Amino acid sequence: MNPPSAIGHPPSVCRILVRGVNWLGDAVMSTPALLRLRERFPEAHITLLTPEKLRDLWLHHSAINEKISFPAGESLLSVSRKLRAGNFDLALVLPNSPRSALEVWFARIPQRIGYARPWRSCFLTRTVPPRAGAVEMHKRSVNEIKTLIAQAHPDHASRIAYPPSAHHLHQYLHLVAALGASPEPLPPRLVVTPEEIAAVAKKFGLDTASTGARPLLGLNPGAEYGPAKRWPIERFVAAAREIQQRTDCAWLIVGGKGDLALAEQVASAFHASRFTFHDLRGKTSLRELMAVLKLSRLLLTNDTGPMHVAAALGTPVVVPFGSTSLELTGPGLPGDARHRLLKLDAPCSPCFRRECPIDFRCMNGITVERVVAEVAGILNR
Repeated sequence: MNPPSAIGHPPSVCRILVRGVNWLGDAVMSTPALLRLRERFPEAHITLLTPEKLRDLWLHHSAINEKISFPAGESLLSVSRKLRAGNFDLALVLPNSPRSALEVWFARIPQRIGYARPWRSCFLTRTVPPRAGAVEMHKRSVNEIKTLIAQAHPDHASRIAYPPSAHHLHQYLHLVAALGASPEPLPPRLVVTPEEIAAVAKKFGLDTASTGARPLLGLNPGAEYGPAKRWPIERFVAAAREIQQRTDCAWLIVGGKGDLALAEQVASAFHASRFTFHDLRGKTSLRELMAVLKLSRLLLTNDTGPMHVAAALGTPVVVPFGSTSLELTGPGLPGDARHRLLKLDAPCSPCFRRECPIDFRCMNGITVERVVAEVAGILNR
């Protein structure tokens, strides 16, 4: 993969603004690029502009000196005024939106680098063309899905696959390469402190003693994007039941406020089966969620933000993939053997739709037995 030609060499010490991305999973996937940027400019003061909801994700991160955050709904001009006070020499714009380019243009930052896109390139001083190997996540129409199924050969795998170089973390690495940074991938990395782990264990009564304690396993049955990303809830329950019987584990049920209804079904089933579990759905801050995921021996989860967070903290994940692509947005560094990323070779997958318009074969084909076996493989390693 050839990196873009680097701009003229900025001073060895300068003030860099990185306009961060807006979603939890994307933010985690941007950490390798931020680490490469720090490697390229070890003495620079690097400030991250981030949505308020993601601000605490970056605590203790070695790539960042300072954070500027903005709440949902804050105006473009208000954000730009904050940036103008920072006297930045250079802005690196990670999102592809017109607004993100306008923010740094109104802030009068002299050098402004980002991807070339309609309605925004004129606000950047340097536009970076799309990288070779980039794949757009195209939502398939119902007709496309039916055609793919009709044309599929029954004797070989037909699921659409992409090379490791297509992974989304390379999108951000390609941008920092325009500043002379290395485009070679690193594992996404987040930091949580021992003090934070001890505090969350005490708050929720989690037994973390190394001898004789039940293994703590995370369970995240929700996914914000839509039901097409969710392995059926009854299968989560069945898999958890089998794993509980094998390991005598304690389950840590996590999820945001939007996942409360799904997690309620899991909690009710666990109550009925007299499982040992801690219902943490909607009860943790982002930092507390990170500490819980770090405490967990593994996380059984759908493709969603906490999946990326767990992997970046070093916790193995087991993930059924359906409407989305593990090759494009899977957790961790592509090919990381610690994780178990499961898919069925359905010809219509990935379709990138919120809801399945046919029979949900991509997720229904991933069995409870297969998931249990992958969890057992991690625990027995």
